[in-house]
Amino acid sequence: MKKILYLFEFSILCIFLCIIRIIPMNLVSSIGGKLFQIVGPFSKSHKTAISNFKRVFPNLNEKEIKKNINECWNNLGKTFFELIILNKLLKKENNKIELIGTKHLDKIKKINEQVIFFGIHQANWELLVPSLDKLGFKVGAVYRHINNPYINTLIVNIRNKTLQSQETFYTPKGKESAKEILLAIHKGKSIILLIDQKDNAGNEVKLFNQIVKTQIGFLKIARKNNLNLVPIQTVRENNNNFKIIFHAPINPFRNQKNDIDAMIEIHKVVEKWIKECPSQWLWQHKRFG
Repeated sequence: MKKILYLFEFSILCIFLCIIRIIPMNLVSSIGGKLFQIVGPFSKSHKTAISNFKRVFPNLNEKEIKKNINECWNNLGKTFFELIILNKLLKKENNKIELIGTKHLDKIKKINEQVIFFGIHQANWELLVPSLDKLGFKVGAVYRHINNPYINTLIVNIRNKTLQSQETFYTPKGKESAKEILLAIHKGKSIILLIDQKDNAGNEVKLFNQIVKTQIGFLKIARKNNLNLVPIQTVRENNNNFKIIFHAPINPFRNQKNDIDAMIEIHKVVEKWIKECPSQWLWQHKRFG
């Protein structure tokens, strides 16, 4: 029965994809944003988003909170629909992505340095891995597996088609991904992680002055292999134009900091990004509590 349901869901999605692919890419983003703005408030995730937002911005009034969450649904809808047109957004001739801070990457490439890139679920995070790949970095990335195996395979294939190097790869979160990431590190590759989601098996670390469960395993990898961390920030501008900002590498282990203190320092970077573009973060995720 479950297999039949999965096949039905997959069939509906395929029909939907065929329709979306013939629509101009600017309209694809707009449709996705408007649709999620309409449907999102009826979901359980809407209450989660409001609760999260109030924790971080307790001084905002209801009208301001509603406006930000509404824009957040718009961004999420655009991001979801843009997965279908990811290759178009990445094409240089379409001028959809402005890369800032590439001088930091030039230095890394010049000495063939191995690093850990990190970002968060902000603007369109799906652009990060293929953008690094196009810049000549061979990276491993972890993603959350979708329960429907047919849809999961479809999305992985869409992501893989944006890559130029066969050495860049995606791996589903779990024990196998941990092995693949460690193997990639052993082979001299870099990795990229989105570090803002709750991990029930993680450590308790402050974010916006609240204790949250956080995965810090990547810091142990960085410390053991003496790797710098490179923050990558994504910002959506207008409908589907983006800035990808490569910040200077950081070493959070200076002054003999432990992993928790190092993660607190990294969270300060994350907090700054969220405050700069609050409506572009994934508030629907149960990050707090």
